Amino acid sequence: MDRRTRGQRLDADRLGARLGERATLVQFSSAFCQPCRATRRTLSDVAGMVHGVAHIEIDAEARLALVRELGITRTPTVLVLDAEGEVVRRASGQPRTADVVAALGQAI
Repeated sequence: MDRRTRGQRLDADRLGARLGERATLVQFSSAFCQPCRATRRTLSDVAGMVHGVAHIEIDAEARLALVRELGITRTPTVLVLDAEGEVVRRASGQPRTADVVAALGQAI
């Protein structure tokens, strides 16, 4: 868990999309990142299975100011937000479905 991000709040205006009613999975990706595609599928699947969870994918290259502010150093990076938009978990690399579900347990 990265302490630089934990406890920060992100809202729909900063992310460019609506937050989930219960939690939000925020994915930072880049165009030629192979693990980003697999991460997109995993997070979309989990968001589809768990009521009130949204998945937002952000192009890291297009949102450099936000990437720098949050200390994103590689893609994919996933932030798990609670219902109020507070970052409760952060991970880099391609996540497993079980790990995403467990992280959501901390947010919901």
